[in-house]
Amino acid sequence: MKLFLIFSLFLIVFLAGCTASNTTTPLTSTGVSHAVAMTSSGFSPSDITINAGDSVKFTNQDSASHWPASDPHPTHNGYPETGGCTGSKFDACKALGQGETFEFTFTYKGQWCYHDHLNPNLKGCVTVQ
Repeated sequence: MKLFLIFSLFLIVFLAGCTASNTTTPLTSTGVSHAVAMTSSGFSPSDITINAGDSVKFTNQDSASHWPASDPHPTHNGYPETGGCTGSKFDACKALGQGETFEFTFTYKGQWCYHDHLNPNLKGCVTVQ
């Protein structure tokens, strides 16, 4: 019986250390950059899958200004890394003119949706593996 209890305790401690990755632990950068264009019709591509530590570079290819920011509008607090100008660091914090860029490195796994703060109907999502 004593041996069974010791084995059970060992098994519980071992399995407790084998939990899945979650969004509360940032990961290191892999250095890969992915491009997303901002146009009058929205983000292209609007949905993208990347690896944790990769970055997404948003480039305004429109004559009108665009402002990429984390959902939900207007708080921008959907991405768990706080800071930036409102809720999270996933926020350009300003309108980007034609040719201007905003690059953000995603260190948390999950699906992080975003919008154009100046036109909240334009949306997209970054899925981080």
